Amino acid sequence: MAKKVVLLPGDGIGPEVMEGAVAVLDRCSSLFDLDFEFEEYKAGGAAIDEYGEPLPEFVIESCRNADAVMLGAVGDPKHDDNPPHLRPERALLGLRKALGLFANLRPIIAFDELLESSTLKREVVRGVDILIVRELTGGIYFGEPRGFETTDKGRSAFNTEVHFDYEVERIAKVAFESARLRSRKVTSVDKSNVLESSQIWRTVVEEVREDYPDIEVEHVLIDNCAMQLITRPREFDVLLASNIFGDILSDEAAMLTGSIGMLASASLGSTGESGRVGMYEPVHGSAPDIVGRDRANPLATIGSAALLFRYSLLRDDIAQAIESAINRVISEGFRTGDIALPGEKVIGCREMSRRVVDRIEAFS
Repeated sequence: MAKKVVLLPGDGIGPEVMEGAVAVLDRCSSLFDLDFEFEEYKAGGAAIDEYGEPLPEFVIESCRNADAVMLGAVGDPKHDDNPPHLRPERALLGLRKALGLFANLRPIIAFDELLESSTLKREVVRGVDILIVRELTGGIYFGEPRGFETTDKGRSAFNTEVHFDYEVERIAKVAFESARLRSRKVTSVDKSNVLESSQIWRTVVEEVREDYPDIEVEHVLIDNCAMQLITRPREFDVLLASNIFGDILSDEAAMLTGSIGMLASASLGSTGESGRVGMYEPVHGSAPDIVGRDRANPLATIGSAALLFRYSLLRDDIAQAIESAINRVISEGFRTGDIALPGEKVIGCREMSRRVVDRIEAFS
């Protein structure tokens, strides 16, 4: 039976990097005897231009009926002054909520060949291998009430940071289960010295840890974590964080790898018979300044395609084949502009994608 994958190229460089990911899916389809059914729709700013809203209901329904969703990027400067419900980013938040995607996994891996691309010293970033587990559907991004008001003190805007115990419990379980497949250490990030919402976060994480006596757990305040992520990144294994804290820390962690263009992600919901419902996307944004110039780095999106095979289709062998191809291309010295050092030859988005596709092989 064909696996249905919904493609949402989105805005900016989204369509460019998505092209590479689809080429990888096609290559794996023929190599591993799989059959894909692709459906493509607009989302974000492109959807506002086409449909008058960032995420139409018919797009949501198609995603709900899919085996997996791939997203390129959302964001377009021409919509920056739109009212909140007509901002391109609403498509991303809407998809997470509509599909129940409460867990975001962001691998942070420093390749030896790219250590000089990082702004940090080689000895600091060498060997970094972190998995950031970010809660996606709670916290200040979704809390109510939110809005604007005018009072006798002037204009104001407000958002609500709220964590429910069940939200913290389920994301903590994802972190602990992930740690069991790695180095068995979870670092939970909060601001419990100031925020009540962080106090319940820490309390529930402590309750969940009782079911995982084999996992080492440490609690770190967000400001200290941000510093330690730069000074001793190799000490982290699985980093568990709330929606806003995970968002900030993962962008900071991108600098450990040399470029945000290297960061893939998987957004997961419940587990079904055929695997986890998931949406897969690069961490980077729409990069409007390089649109149409063949300068985008497609490796984050291609890496996200590998995660699609791992988590939604339960084909870790194919995920490893894609990741191995990425490793080979990097080892052979091919670079897009964001990861190239002065004097190194730079190739474009299309050529980088083609070289990865050419190096995907089935393991015997």
